[in-house]
Amino acid sequence: MHTPLFSNALIDEPMCKHTTFGVGGPAAEFVVPESRAELADVVARCREAGVAYFILGKGSDLLVSDNGFDGVVIALDALNGVRREGVRLHCDAGASLVYVSRRALYAGLTGMEFACGIPGSIGGACFMNAGAYDGCMADVLESVDVITPEGEFSTLMAGELDMGYRKSRVRSEGLVVLGATVCLTEGDRDAIRAKMDDFTQRREEKQPLEYGSAGSTFKRPEGYFAGKLIMDAGLKGYQVGGAAVSTKHAGFVVNLGGATAADVRAVIEHVQDEVERQFGVRLEPEVRFLGW
Repeated sequence: MHTPLFSNALIDEPMCKHTTFGVGGPAAEFVVPESRAELADVVARCREAGVAYFILGKGSDLLVSDNGFDGVVIALDALNGVRREGVRLHCDAGASLVYVSRRALYAGLTGMEFACGIPGSIGGACFMNAGAYDGCMADVLESVDVITPEGEFSTLMAGELDMGYRKSRVRSEGLVVLGATVCLTEGDRDAIRAKMDDFTQRREEKQPLEYGSAGSTFKRPEGYFAGKLIMDAGLKGYQVGGAAVSTKHAGFVVNLGGATAADVRAVIEHVQDEVERQFGVRLEPEVRFLGW
């Protein structure tokens, strides 16, 4: 383990407390910057020291190994502000998508309804172009404030981000998101609320929200649906330890209680192997792996 860099860091912080899977070993250091400037400073110090770091939003797409992560986890919990300016919402990277969608609703702004049930952060949404139902981040994003790998501050317009299905330049180039501006449209508050209620009802009916998971475990393969392939492969309910393919929605791997990260990964890899064996399609995880 490296010598701690930060006097205000939590040492050996269990990552099971910070991921929606509810599994994962300790982070060597766990830091919660209070401002964008402090976030930039923490990243710079990690880079100068040659210490691995990971930017943590809501931990909703993350599987941390049981051995943990021998580096610095930089949590965006305190960077959660949202400021309205006309039809724009200026959001800090750690602001939750659920909160931003509610702020849009209260302001009578339409466009963020798709995000009302996504348990991630604005920064993570820019990283992976998060989306659901009829929308995605690329539809509403105007600009992103980032730190480049060289440590420089930059504001990139959405058109410069090469956003596609679960991808962006933020992801491919290792940019650190400080905040983002979404540009919405004035709408009818009742209609916006009705749409959000509809999406919420659909999620509750179809998704295993009662268990820890990382949402859709696999990316949608071109020409197929991951959940249908998994179901057709006879893998609904397939279980290793406390982890299983959900019987409610085969696209979800869930923690039934007491799962280890190794259990979850074993289920994911078996599903990949079996779907490929039966259908010749290799499913790509939407989940990110840390500390393996």
